[in-house]
Amino acid sequence: MSLDDVGIWKSGRGKGRRTPKGRQYSDEALADVKALLDDQPRRSDLLIEFLHLIQDKYGHLSAAHLRALAEEMRMSMAEVYEVATFYAHFDVIKEGETPPPALTIRVCDSLSCELAGAQQLKAALEDGLDPTEVRVLRAPCMGRCDTAPVLEIGHNHIDHATPEKVQAAIAADDTHAHVPDYQDFNAYRETGGYSALIDLRANGNWEEVQDKVLSSGLRGLGGAGFPSGKKWGFVRANAGSRYLAVNGDEGEPGTFKDRYYLERVPHLFLEGMLIAAWAVEADTCFIYMRDEYPAVLEILRREIAALEAASLVAPGYIDLRRGAGAYICGEESAMIESIEGKRGLPRHRPPYVAQVGIFNRPTLVHNVETLHWITRICREGPECLNSTEKNGRKGLRSYSVSGRVAKPGVYLLPAGSTITDIIDAAGGMAEGHVFKAYQPGGPSSGLLPASINDVPLDFDTLQPLGSFIGSAAVVVLSDQDKARDAALNMLRFFEDESCGQCTPCRVGCEKAVKLMQADKWDQPLLDELCTAMADASICGLGQAAPNPIRLTMTHFPDEV
Repeated sequence: MSLDDVGIWKSGRGKGRRTPKGRQYSDEALADVKALLDDQPRRSDLLIEFLHLIQDKYGHLSAAHLRALAEEMRMSMAEVYEVATFYAHFDVIKEGETPPPALTIRVCDSLSCELAGAQQLKAALEDGLDPTEVRVLRAPCMGRCDTAPVLEIGHNHIDHATPEKVQAAIAADDTHAHVPDYQDFNAYRETGGYSALIDLRANGNWEEVQDKVLSSGLRGLGGAGFPSGKKWGFVRANAGSRYLAVNGDEGEPGTFKDRYYLERVPHLFLEGMLIAAWAVEADTCFIYMRDEYPAVLEILRREIAALEAASLVAPGYIDLRRGAGAYICGEESAMIESIEGKRGLPRHRPPYVAQVGIFNRPTLVHNVETLHWITRICREGPECLNSTEKNGRKGLRSYSVSGRVAKPGVYLLPAGSTITDIIDAAGGMAEGHVFKAYQPGGPSSGLLPASINDVPLDFDTLQPLGSFIGSAAVVVLSDQDKARDAALNMLRFFEDESCGQCTPCRVGCEKAVKLMQADKWDQPLLDELCTAMADASICGLGQAAPNPIRLTMTHFPDEV
């Protein structure tokens, strides 16, 4: 009798396992992913860049491609999936689901565009286009408030958008970014560009430059207003590798000043960045640029390549990263999480990013416009800022002005300018409109009435009023607008963009939106909710989200 007859040796067919548990990858999907990633290093911090490659190629992120990407990067499926589903510009499609149409139109519905008829535009597009061929979505601010209403068809922005312009773009297959004329590397060098950087690298003293920056009065122009030069000393005080990160995630509705400068004079910013990197001896410069600025991303790709070709920087020294549609990544620690290839969840502080930043190393974080001014200070002296004085305030401020004004745009004005000065610079009120209210610095700053027209819109001047200058994003409202509707628009934005990490912000924004839709606001309950959000939220989003509610109840009580 053989051993086979007594059943000692059995094949186990039907019981054994040929693969690990969980979703399996397919060879075809893995080959697709390998072809897209090519010879790039399979580092986890590049996860978002790789997700963009798949989204751009296939128009969505299928479960098969996500599983293959996880396999190729030796990451868990959970890690890849949580990142892919965090960002608005990634379309995750599960097995059995229908992929989105080949063409997507995103209609901006932030305050300036809503004032210009964004909702009616979106409804007209939904009625007039075949939903199986074109998908119409709402989207937060695209940083083009001066040409509202705005939409993005593919990667092509259409200013002063109409259904007719959309039909024409579709017919012409015009869905790619249009790069405007700008000052390129050679033109910038002809005007003395990079001479300041070269001189400093040869025989400069970083402390002297820091003193210049401090004496100019330059403060962080992303919204926080921290004295710019002081950061350098904080970062340099830490030994070992250091990094510089540029916060180009200009997502505060109403703000478009960074885009304005980058689409015209990108090298003023790039030289300032390299000067700051020299000052703190940064190993790498990371530029985190929002995905809503495809033309800016293309400009930066070209000009970084030109810097490398001219041997002003080593290849790879400037690492350009592309955001993926998350307002919260404008918060510096959330941006750093995103640069590391993770969800953009703000970190608890301390430690601060100057001590523990990218890859847990000391990191200097600057806004785009701040670095633009560092170049000018090094070339022209601190007087380019501190010699201008108005209403007791020194310096200049780039105001993004939109809404009910005759000529929306970016206006470089003295920092002591009042809302009256700003409206005058923008050509006065639009025809047929009477000034009623204004947002002084993005939705986080709330709404102020036209009667408060003598206060300079600058750092520290608006805090006594329960507001702040923020990113100097000024949106003007008229007698044809309701303050309560504007406040609701702002809270809807915060509800959509809350990262969801902390309950006071995640639930608070949702409850506020529901309460604000009532004909008559429950003011005691809203006030209690505002206190909980402001006191207990982790980051500035939840802490500042109550401002539109409180200021509307204070200054426009007849509407609520």
